Amino acid sequence: MEIRDWPATKSCAIRKPFRCFLDFGSALCSFVFLGALLAACGVQGDPQPPRPQIPAAITDVAVRQAGNGAVLTFTPPRATLEGEKLEKFPDLEIFRGYTSPDAKLPPSVSALRLIYTVPSAVVDTYLLQDRVEFTDALKPDEVAAHTGQRLVYLVRTRVSKKQASPDSNVAGVVLYPAPEAVRDLHFDIVESGVSLAWTQPLLASGGQPLGSLGGYRIYRAELETLPASSKETRPKLPPALVGVAPSPSYLDERIEWGRTYAYTVRSVAQYPTDSVESADSNPVQVTPRDIFPPGPPRDLVAVYVASSGETPANVELSWAISTEPDLAGYNVYRNGQGTAQARLNRELLLTPTFRDISVIAGGQYTYAVTAVDRTGNESRPSTAVAAVIPKPGE
Repeated sequence: MEIRDWPATKSCAIRKPFRCFLDFGSALCSFVFLGALLAACGVQGDPQPPRPQIPAAITDVAVRQAGNGAVLTFTPPRATLEGEKLEKFPDLEIFRGYTSPDAKLPPSVSALRLIYTVPSAVVDTYLLQDRVEFTDALKPDEVAAHTGQRLVYLVRTRVSKKQASPDSNVAGVVLYPAPEAVRDLHFDIVESGVSLAWTQPLLASGGQPLGSLGGYRIYRAELETLPASSKETRPKLPPALVGVAPSPSYLDERIEWGRTYAYTVRSVAQYPTDSVESADSNPVQVTPRDIFPPGPPRDLVAVYVASSGETPANVELSWAISTEPDLAGYNVYRNGQGTAQARLNRELLLTPTFRDISVIAGGQYTYAVTAVDRTGNESRPSTAVAAVIPKPGE
C-alpha cells in the first residue's frame, strides 16, 4: 500500500476555516473592547449647561385699591421647586382680569391677560421689607367702566422662554370710584407735636360728585440720611398709619424732637361693603426741633436763716417741682443793691432748692428761678421774691 502525503492545498483548505474563525473572534473582541471604551468615554462627555432653576410658586399675593389703581404686594420666590436657593430674582409676569363680585376666582392664568413683565434686573427696586410692592395704575374711565366688578391678579416668574414657575394664588378687589387726592398738605411745629392741615376733596377722581367721605388716614415714615450724602434721605421703614381724622386736620403728638418724618394723607370714600382710599397727597417732610421752653417754676419762697456756728447767714430758696417731661434742671438768679442780675449756680440744679451763702448783712436781694429743658431752652423767670438781710444787732 502506498502512503502519500496529504496535498498541501487540501490541507490548507481544511485548516483555513478554523483560522478564519479565530481571526473573526479576535476582531470581534477588539470591536467589543473598543465599543466599551467609547461608551465609557461617552459617560464623561462635554460639560453640559446647568438646568434652568424653576422658581417655586408665589403664594401670598394681596391687592388693594389705591386711588385709580391697585397695589399688589407679595413675597418674591427665594428657592426653586426642588428647594434650592435661587441665584437671582427671575422676571415677574403680572396678569390681570375682571369678574363679577360673586364669581369664583379664575383658577389659572388662562383666564387673565399679561399686562406687565418686570425684568429680573429691576425687581429689587420694588422691594419694601422683602416684599414686592407694585402699583397698577388704571385710567379713570377704566375704573368707571368696571365699577362694582372685581379686579383680579395673578403673578408668576419666568427664567426662560419655556421655563416658568407655577401660577400664584389669585387675589382680587372690588373697584369703586376713589376720592380725589388730598391737596395742599402743610404743617406747623407746635409745642405738643406736628400739626397737619389740608384741603378737603369734593369730587371723585373721575370728576363725578363724591358720595360719602369717610374721613382721612394719616401715614408717616421716619427718614434717615444716606451715608454718602448729607442731603439725600430714605425711609427707615415703609410709611405706617399713625392716625385717622374726621376733618382736614391732625395733630401728631407721638414724635421725637430732632428726627425727620415724611407725612402723606389719604381721603377715604365709604361704600356699603368697603372703603376706598385716594392716592397719596403731596408729601411733606419735617424735622421738628424743640424750640419751646418749659413753663416757669412756681411757688418760689425765700427764707432768711441767721448764722449758726460755722454756718454763715444765708437765704434758703425753695419752689414747686416742675412737671415738664424733658426737664434738665433749674437756674437761680439774684439782683442786689447796685448790682445787675446774676446767675448764682454754676451747674444746673437738679432739685428745687438752693442756699445763697454770699449775702451781706444789711443787703436787700431779689430772687427768681428758671427751668431748663434737655434741649437747652430756658423758661421765663418765676415770680420774683425778696429777702432782706438784717444788720448786726437788729
